[in-house]
Amino acid sequence: MRFDRQACSRGWSVLALSLLTTFILASLALAQEPGTSEPATKTSSGGPFAFVLHFFDSLGWVFGPLLGLVSVCLFAFVVLLVLDLRMSVIIPPGFVEEFTDTVNKRQFKQAFDLARNDTSFLARVLTAGMSRLQYGLEDAREASRNMLASIKSSKEQLNSYLSVIGTIGPLLGLVGTVFGMILAFMTMGKTGAQINAAELASSISKALCITLAGVGLAVPAIFFNAFFKNRIVHVSMDCDNIADDLLTQMYHNSKKPAPPGGAPTPPTPTVNAQPGVPAAKPA
Repeated sequence: MRFDRQACSRGWSVLALSLLTTFILASLALAQEPGTSEPATKTSSGGPFAFVLHFFDSLGWVFGPLLGLVSVCLFAFVVLLVLDLRMSVIIPPGFVEEFTDTVNKRQFKQAFDLARNDTSFLARVLTAGMSRLQYGLEDAREASRNMLASIKSSKEQLNSYLSVIGTIGPLLGLVGTVFGMILAFMTMGKTGAQINAAELASSISKALCITLAGVGLAVPAIFFNAFFKNRIVHVSMDCDNIADDLLTQMYHNSKKPAPPGGAPTPPTPTVNAQPGVPAAKPA
């Protein structure tokens, strides 16, 4: 399978940018962590900004970087699949017309170079099929479908990571819930100390914030996993049908005899001659 350097570099750029943005937001949120009881009272006064600060503060230094890394991976996989599954990348608009015109002109070497120098999925499938076209049309179809299956498998592997994120997101939230409840019961179980309702509510609130973060990661991951799964099936069928048509057209054009001098050969009239009788010469 051909290594796409542009897609790889694009993916690393998106991943680095997302990681940098996440750490900047997390640092700004953690920098606003209240150091005394008075700012804590202001933070809990309500409002969207106060909720965001409380949310990032509740994640802490353990679940914050962990869930942040998972969210960055989710964003990177979604962007990569969106860029790779565009119709202009699967089947370029002018590629089919240019390839068809080249084949109709019987310029088979130019058609092969055209497909080999193109990085689209259809061109890669056609290149694999044309390399086996000399052994027959069925061998060419099998080679093209093998290449298509390889490309489809690589995209399904990327999409499977979205399914993994959709599965581990609620599990991470559940771990945070259990951790927060343990802290709450430790607060209640202190001997010889009066139960502090504010401290107990803070522990429960932090546990619920971690649960919210885990579920918030799972919902878009499950949605995009189903979306890209249907998208991969759809573009694979379209690519297979178009590649099969183009290979069939190229195979039948290669079997036709080339006209001498580029002009069409006129039909030769046939004369039924009997045995022993010479054929009549045309007037």
